[in-house]
Amino acid sequence: MGERLRGEVLHVVGPTELDDYDLDDEVRALAESRYLLVCWKGGSPSIVQRLKLILARSTLEPVTLIADDAVAEGEIITATVQETDTAGVYDVTEVESDD
Repeated sequence: MGERLRGEVLHVVGPTELDDYDLDDEVRALAESRYLLVCWKGGSPSIVQRLKLILARSTLEPVTLIADDAVAEGEIITATVQETDTAGVYDVTEVESDD
């Protein structure tokens, strides 16, 4: 069983758009005919949470999920993922929408 990540989808890159981005060879191989979902790890932080991060000199952690299906930008998802050899990139095995 993989790790569970919750995140807000910031950007979706479809299989036909992969050539428009400068991707690592491993990421490109994993993403072939799949979707790249760029997410804020942990979900969508509120204004108060963002202020706390700024005051703590911390940042939101972006992650890239490689999934079989597209997800709408702005949607909050919970995904079961497997780590890849590339830092911050995860292979999705299951996606649930947090409606």
